[in-house]
Amino acid sequence: MLSLLPPARLRAAPSDAASTTAPAPRRPAVILPGLGNNTGDYARLAAALRDDHGVPSVVARVSRPDWLRNAAGLADPSYWRGTLRPRPVLDWYLKRVEEAVSEAKELCPPDGKLSLIGHSAGGWLARVYMEEFGTSDISLLLTLGSPLLPPPKGVSGVIDQTRGLLDYVEKNCAPAVYTPELRYVCIAGRYIQGVPLTGNSTATTDEIVAVDAPSDVAEAVMISAEDKSAQSGPTLRARFVGQGYKQVCGRADVWGDGVVPEMSAHLEGALNISFDGVYHSPVGSDNEGRPWYGSPAILEQWVHHLLS
Repeated sequence: MLSLLPPARLRAAPSDAASTTAPAPRRPAVILPGLGNNTGDYARLAAALRDDHGVPSVVARVSRPDWLRNAAGLADPSYWRGTLRPRPVLDWYLKRVEEAVSEAKELCPPDGKLSLIGHSAGGWLARVYMEEFGTSDISLLLTLGSPLLPPPKGVSGVIDQTRGLLDYVEKNCAPAVYTPELRYVCIAGRYIQGVPLTGNSTATTDEIVAVDAPSDVAEAVMISAEDKSAQSGPTLRARFVGQGYKQVCGRADVWGDGVVPEMSAHLEGALNISFDGVYHSPVGSDNEGRPWYGSPAILEQWVHHLLS
């Protein structure tokens, strides 16, 4: 067998202390909580990143009562017009992101960069932060079950729950990219398929194969395996979930993580990935029967994006 070792390695080896090279420090990650969540909801995810994968992590400091601050938007006429902007109603959240990023920078090696992990609303709020503060310190935005697209207009029964905020993001924030300098990775869950509130819709069984390779535009590939003989009628839960999906993407008969439709959690230009059986939130999740994006078995499937 042809040896690939260069001749220089045949000389006497130095002592263990001198030959041991310390591993390069991992890029720190900042975790941005989703709507209604608090810092503690992500404690296990942050610990797993740190202890199992060597990724220093900072969770933005958010409490559940903090979200009540958003009610200030009710006094803004743009709320009622559906043209709400992130500031001033979300000043408080963007300040927490700024503080968490500053803390994470202290964990960076010289000239190092950060990863942002945005869960749910934290994903599109990360885009607002990046638009305002720049991306010179950020090399990766990884979103977990984030509603990244505004709901379609003119669909009967659909009311924009963000009152125009996602319209603002789409129009004013930089488009997603997947480049050596900055990467967007958007992860969606396929936990339950919704159905319309009325009618006898049946669910379709699909298998997702995640295409995880750098490219200008990388998408998740769906392989359909429809078997009508094995299908049962829609449940009340599927109808309820479907109504939630409809408010986000305009359709009830789509797959999603129980809160955010798969089609709303992907962005053109990003590396888009879908995982079967993944629930939306750490609250109410179960690592075995109802894993969420940060559960150990699911984390193992996307953590490499933080390590490269």
